[in-house]
Amino acid sequence: MKKLVLTSLLAVFAATGANAAINDNPLYRPEQGRFYSVTALESSSRSTNTYTLGEAFGYGITDRLAVGLETTASTANWFDQNSWDTFGVGLNYRVFDGANWKADVFGSYGFSGVWPYGKTFLGEENTLYAWTVGASVGYETAEWTVAGHIAYDYLNSESFNWGDDGVHSLRVGADALFAMNMQWSLVLGAEYQIDDMADMWDGDNRGTWLGKLGVNYNIDDAKYIGAYVGKEMSHTPNAGEWEIEDGFAYGVKFGIEF
Repeated sequence: MKKLVLTSLLAVFAATGANAAINDNPLYRPEQGRFYSVTALESSSRSTNTYTLGEAFGYGITDRLAVGLETTASTANWFDQNSWDTFGVGLNYRVFDGANWKADVFGSYGFSGVWPYGKTFLGEENTLYAWTVGASVGYETAEWTVAGHIAYDYLNSESFNWGDDGVHSLRVGADALFAMNMQWSLVLGAEYQIDDMADMWDGDNRGTWLGKLGVNYNIDDAKYIGAYVGKEMSHTPNAGEWEIEDGFAYGVKFGIEF
């Protein structure tokens, strides 16, 4: 079963957080009755001629509950190979909303391989389905925010196949935002992914590290733009030895709340 990339180096999904200006804060969430949109264009971490366009769109049902959807499409070799890669929907609920401390739980359902290049739409041989549950906890001040998260993913070639032929994955990470002034902010993030928990304890799965560094400019309280670089490192076996494979990505974002 092919690997499903669950978290982009420059992830665009933003359905977590506090009632604050949209600025890539890891604890951002829209207020009740407000929408948000975050659009990102990024390079592939492993291919210099592949680019991905992502769109995350969400709505604040209440000040504590938000719903969102996310989709990505990619192109390679100067628009010669085009694919619709992922689509997903999710819910996020704030279980604790203190003065500084915040805690959320979230869940989502989605699939990859929606319409790969040269393949059929949602073809059985190339589409994977994923269920996700997780939680995040963070601390927020006027100058900075730090939040950690943990997520469990179940992947299979069928939506409701709960047998033992699926893949159980785990992601653990942290994100931070530091406001340098009213307009400019610095963002950092790191995540460790275990692609298959069945191999977690026997040494056959050493996981993947993802990291990002970026800078945002707030046009106003409802709009921002950002530029990012990302790094991916994974251990892969080769002739009985473990080698480190790495990749580098870069991208831009535009976010708006309305």
